[in-house]
Amino acid sequence: MSPLNSAYFTNDSIVHPDFFFISGFAGIPHTNYYYVFLCFVYALTVVVNTFVMFMIYTDHCLHSPKYIAVFNLAVSDLFGSTALIPQMIDTFLFKSHLISFEACLTNIFFVFAFITMQSFTLTLLSYDRYVAICFPLRYNEIVTNKSILLITTMLWILAAITTLLSVSFISTLSFCKSTVVNSYLCDPGPLHLLACNDNTPSSVINWTHPIMILWCPVLFIIGTYICIARALFKIAEASERLKAMKTCTSHLILVSVFYLPIAFAFALGSIIHHNARIINLSLTTILPPVLNPIIYSLKTEEFTESIKKLYRRKKMHCAEQINSCFNVHK
Repeated sequence: MSPLNSAYFTNDSIVHPDFFFISGFAGIPHTNYYYVFLCFVYALTVVVNTFVMFMIYTDHCLHSPKYIAVFNLAVSDLFGSTALIPQMIDTFLFKSHLISFEACLTNIFFVFAFITMQSFTLTLLSYDRYVAICFPLRYNEIVTNKSILLITTMLWILAAITTLLSVSFISTLSFCKSTVVNSYLCDPGPLHLLACNDNTPSSVINWTHPIMILWCPVLFIIGTYICIARALFKIAEASERLKAMKTCTSHLILVSVFYLPIAFAFALGSIIHHNARIINLSLTTILPPVLNPIIYSLKTEEFTESIKKLYRRKKMHCAEQINSCFNVHK
């Protein structure tokens, strides 16, 4: 019996396979180029997010509530990509399609926990913009470093608990039919289609989890921007209104990049072709982590000024070292 078809029994009714087979693309030639592209994206993701985290950590001027949230977003982007992309490259570029049952559940937990945190952090950033525009005089009183740290800690705990709950219900499913997962990773959706026992509790979690981690944050973000729009209309001067709107532009781009492809995939559902679904969802999960720091951090005035200060310090340090060496040899 092959490892793919063998199974072990957790009890009389639940059957878990030793391995799942991640199918990936079907019938598309030259897919290796796409996986090489993933390698490039992952390398760039590591560089830009590590740089953003380094700058925020070292520059005390960036130790503000907004950049604590940005640091949190960089962490979730970096580790989320690390949980996803290397596994995809190993699976498809190096033809390692088999993944053990335990590794599958572990992969689900880390990938979706970090995706959940990306969603929650975008929600937190919308809250920051809402208070900054709607209550500008009370911003420093309401949004403090302590309050943001407390909120981010609670969000991490919530993300871990909700994802762990979803994974635990998947472990109650019995897989006695096919073990081929029609996706680019251990995807809970296709996994549920393979179950052959009563998976009602797991299906409920499978539907409520996206509502909690995606649609509730989207509704919150829409609500904050409705309030922001009302506040902007009350600003008399057009220049001040435009200045306030510019502070929201980067965040709105991040929200669009993250949520719109997911909404597209959910809206089409089973209508969308298997390969198109994989491309859409994989790009949805790998592109935001590399775009977020570029759009929301590297292009901001505060961050660019911090980079300039670091460059001037390094330049002065190098000049001092050169002068010191010159004086010694002189």
